[in-house]
Amino acid sequence: MTTGVIPGGQPPEPQPTGELLPQQRSEPAGPAALHVDNRPRSSVITARAAATFEPVGRSVATARSFVRDTLQGWGFADIVDDAVVLTSELVTNAVVHAGTHADVLCLRTEEGVRIEVSDRYPEREVPLQSAASTMGSPDREGGRGLQLCAALAARWGVDYTPTHKNVWFQLDLPQRPVGTRTAGPSLPAELLPLADGRVRVAVLQVDRKGTVTAWNEDAEELFGYSAAEVIGKPLTELAAWPHTPGTSTGVAEALQLSRWEGSYGIRGADGRVAPVYASHLRVRDTGGEPSTVCLLVRDHERAVLQTPPRVPADQSQSADGQSADPFEVFIGSPAPDDLDGLLQRTVERARDMLDGDSAFLLLATDDETELEVRASTGLPSARQRFARVPVEAGPGRYGSARMPAVHDDLTAVPGAVPLLSGTGMRSVVTVPLKVEGRLTGSLGVAAEAPGRYSNEEALRLQFAADRIALAVESARLGELERLRRGSLSFLVEASDLLAGTLDRDQTLALMAQMTVPTLATWCAVYTIADQASDPYLSYVLHEDEELIDGIKSLLSKIAPPDPVPTPGARVWTIPAEVAHQAALRTSMRTLGLAGGPTHRVSSAIGPTLATASAVGGETVVLPLVARNRVIGMLVLGKPTDEHFRQEILELAEDLSRRAALALDNARLYSERTAISQALQRSLLPPGTPHIDGVEVEVIYRAAGEGNEVGGDFYDLFPIGNGAYGFAIGDVCGTGPNAAAVTGLARHALRLLAREGLSGPAVLERLNSAILDEGDRSRFLTLLYGEMRPQEDGSAELKVVCAGHPLPLRLRQDGTVVTAAEPQPLLGVIEDLELYEETVTLDPGDVLLCVTDGVTERREGTRMLGDDGLADVLTTCTGLTAGAVAARIMRAVERFASDAPSDDMAILAMRVPGIHQEV
Repeated sequence: MTTGVIPGGQPPEPQPTGELLPQQRSEPAGPAALHVDNRPRSSVITARAAATFEPVGRSVATARSFVRDTLQGWGFADIVDDAVVLTSELVTNAVVHAGTHADVLCLRTEEGVRIEVSDRYPEREVPLQSAASTMGSPDREGGRGLQLCAALAARWGVDYTPTHKNVWFQLDLPQRPVGTRTAGPSLPAELLPLADGRVRVAVLQVDRKGTVTAWNEDAEELFGYSAAEVIGKPLTELAAWPHTPGTSTGVAEALQLSRWEGSYGIRGADGRVAPVYASHLRVRDTGGEPSTVCLLVRDHERAVLQTPPRVPADQSQSADGQSADPFEVFIGSPAPDDLDGLLQRTVERARDMLDGDSAFLLLATDDETELEVRASTGLPSARQRFARVPVEAGPGRYGSARMPAVHDDLTAVPGAVPLLSGTGMRSVVTVPLKVEGRLTGSLGVAAEAPGRYSNEEALRLQFAADRIALAVESARLGELERLRRGSLSFLVEASDLLAGTLDRDQTLALMAQMTVPTLATWCAVYTIADQASDPYLSYVLHEDEELIDGIKSLLSKIAPPDPVPTPGARVWTIPAEVAHQAALRTSMRTLGLAGGPTHRVSSAIGPTLATASAVGGETVVLPLVARNRVIGMLVLGKPTDEHFRQEILELAEDLSRRAALALDNARLYSERTAISQALQRSLLPPGTPHIDGVEVEVIYRAAGEGNEVGGDFYDLFPIGNGAYGFAIGDVCGTGPNAAAVTGLARHALRLLAREGLSGPAVLERLNSAILDEGDRSRFLTLLYGEMRPQEDGSAELKVVCAGHPLPLRLRQDGTVVTAAEPQPLLGVIEDLELYEETVTLDPGDVLLCVTDGVTERREGTRMLGDDGLADVLTTCTGLTAGAVAARIMRAVERFASDAPSDDMAILAMRVPGIHQEV
């Protein structure tokens, strides 16, 4: 391993590829004075934190957040900025230039912090100890990391191993004078923060799994839970953790850091979230097991625990006295490459620059009538994110956002800055962000004490805002363009999915699945059957399936939103209010305050509070309007303290219009399908009658999706005096027109046969009725017969075959013969001369009647035909009528691989004989 160490001096010229080389020290005395500083470092390491980042561009921002969170948790705010800048450059070299994973290790020592950045590309030349190289240009893309290390770090170096290249640097803590670190102004007694009889500091301890193991008396007083009720439960059930844009620290990560300090909320026994300020310290017990000690006070009493902020020095000039870029001075280099990161960095730097307690940044909407909260720091929670405030509202006229403004005491002008209402902030300075004279946003810094800011601070903040306004607007426009492209892609995909189904239930499911979680955390769909019906809750979806039943139960107990046809989203506050009241009642019952039975605390933080948290944010309603009628409402919701972005609401409005049309199309299709099926079912026989001494089986298949009746038909009905009429026919064509003639034929046959007419007379009158239809008439092939079972077990048939495939008779010996002669079909000529034939079925015989959809079944150039059907029938000797019909249908289906394209009907009648009857 080769190591080069430098306490100061200039690095050599880096390689063009951005490789980092071991550094040499350059002395004024010339080359003879060169040496490598390998002095031992004996500092004791008191804490460490490590992370690995993938070789992608976004890893640089993640690494910056990791280092910033770690050092702030250790209380090293004085050196955070330098450490973040150096880490950013070194990680960029590793993941962008070297293209490998980057390992970042933070070590805390008594003197300061040592940070190591390793990549996995060690195959580089190790330079010999020779004359110092010339410093590379600062404008070059590669090598700036080592130049910054030489300029900012107290000590730094490069280590090589066979598998890694490790660049390290050490930042020492500045010497602080002994005495007062921070002090506030003297305040009148009436302006001091209001506390209880004494300030309570809740002390709780959390083990390595995140479970509460200790809970002191002050914690019981602050939050309402006794120690027995809380110990053994995860802290995550009580903590309402803020998710600050640009950082990745969550409750689980914060509990793993050696030290952490900040704001979050604790859900009390009354169902409300109490804002707290906390200080976490990671410790080990006597057995070596790690745990975290958490000190918590009310947020307005944060001064008890809060580490005093540092006062930054003027950074308007670089170390060599040259003027620096004002944007880089304020934001730091490199600047975040995403809008949220840039905005979050802006509010953090603005707060530090004016030594404030909080800061916020709002971006203007396109019409400049509203300001949307996009970043904040130091406020109780992230509840204001994406909330909107009108530009011209409030007694102090928030129109002052167009010009710098200083408010000495917000209690004297309530509502002057709506964003800070209820946060405990007293004084605030706000300045506009303008590009080419157009308002693009507003930046503000606030403090808990009144009178903290003057015009001088307003001018300093305005100067910084002017430096970043163009960069913020450029990033905002880039984000807006990405959102628009994503919205178009989303709407195209949604339209394709909605157009792919005409099923109502599937359309409802698609509507919900497309909105959750892309547009909202949960959604509900109300449908309205007709103008006289009330809205009906048809579908509920949440990204957490365990919460769906709770939300559905909540919505079913409250009145649905009014079906207003006005386009656009409107806020619906009732679900959040009802959910909060239910959670409060549950908590009171748990504590025995409502006179009811008491329960364990788990019920208070169970389904009721979970539901209240799920629907506690902003809820909006969008009408589903199709064909100038409100057919339902789409309800979108966010969890507690969250708001919708305007771009998301506009996208949801576009989706609701498409979904409404798809839902109405599905409704119309369902109605027409139901009508069609009802009419088709009316054309089918009501049932097959039971005939003593004869087995009858019918199989009917109509061609076409959704069709129950086609051009083929059958019928079997009693005539009287022990006789039964049977018919099987085929109308020219398929579909509704053929089905109309089918209905005419079937009903006419029954009516004429029961008048006592013979078979030929029945068919002749039916022929006249078909011809009377005129242009709607279609020719018809028909096999009609009358059957009379005989006492000897046989059956006598009188058959007329008018242009239909001839019936086949299967004898007991396996021979197959035709049972009728062909005669002219119906619906073509007026004067028909038909005759009937008599056939006697002996016991064991089968009469098979089919339509041409069976005999004309094709596979390429092959056709089943009459001979093929006869061959299949010869294999059916001894089978029942049902088995014969099933075998014929199976043979037809297997004859070709394609689905049948013609209607098919099979009528099988078998005379079992007296001795075979059951």
